[in-house]
Amino acid sequence: MSNETLGIIGGTGWLGGSIAQAVLAKALLPAGKLVISNRSGSHPLAQQGVCLVTDNQALVNRSDVVIIAVRPEHFTNLNINATGKTVISLMAGITAQVIAVQTKASVVVRAMPNAAVEIGQSFTPWYCFGEVGATTRSFVQRLFECVGTAAEVQAEDFIDYLSALSGTGPAFPALLMTALANQAMVAGIPADIAQLAAKNVVVNSSQLLSSRDAQQVIDALVAYQGVTAAALQAMTQGHFEEQVGKALQAGAAVAREGLQVG
Repeated sequence: MSNETLGIIGGTGWLGGSIAQAVLAKALLPAGKLVISNRSGSHPLAQQGVCLVTDNQALVNRSDVVIIAVRPEHFTNLNINATGKTVISLMAGITAQVIAVQTKASVVVRAMPNAAVEIGQSFTPWYCFGEVGATTRSFVQRLFECVGTAAEVQAEDFIDYLSALSGTGPAFPALLMTALANQAMVAGIPADIAQLAAKNVVVNSSQLLSSRDAQQVIDALVAYQGVTAAALQAMTQGHFEEQVGKALQAGAAVAREGLQVG
C-alpha cells in the first residue's frame, strides 16, 4: 500500500470514478489517502472514507499526485497550481509541456486508458515528462495496473498514436461486430441470428487470442485452405490492413494537433 496521497480531478466521472473505485478495491491506497473533487460536494465514495472537495486547488494542496480526468476543452478552466507535484493527465491532445507550464507541476505523466477501465481490462500506455524517480514510476505503473495492464513508453508521440489504437477501447471491435452482423443480414440471415453470430466472433471466439499468437493463428487457418482462408484472402485483397493503418493515422493526427492552451 502506498503512502502517497492521490487526488483525482474529475474523480466522480466515468473514467476518474472507475480509477478511484479500482484504487480502493485493489488496496493501492487507503480511502483516507484518496481525494476527489466535483461541483456538488457529494458522492457515494465519501461514505467509504474518501475525501471529497468542491475546489480543485484544495484537492491539489492535499495531494502528492494529481490525476486530471476531465475533457481536454475543460483544462484551461482548472487554474490549478501544482508546484512540486506530479500531475498525471488522462487528456488527449494536450502536450506534457503545455500541462507543465499551465500547472507548474514538476513532473507530468501523460497516460491513455480506455473505456475498459470499467471492467479492469484497460491497456494504459504512459509517458513521463521531467525528472522522474523510480518511486514515482513504480507508483504510476501500479496505479494503472489497478484497471488492467500498463506500460511506459519512451516518446510522447507514442501516446498520441496509441490514443488512436488502445485509447479507442471497444470502438474497433464494435465496428467489426456491427459490420459482420449487417453483412449477414444483407445475405438474408435473420437479425437476431446475425447479431449472435457476430458477437460470438468478436467477444467470445477472440478470447482464444489471449493465449495464442495472432499471426500463428492466421497462418494456420490460411494453410488449411478452407472457408476461413477464403474470407481472409478477400479481406487482404481488399487492403484491410491498409485501411486500419489509415484509421489509426487519422486518429493520431487529431491527437498530435493538440489543443491551443495557454
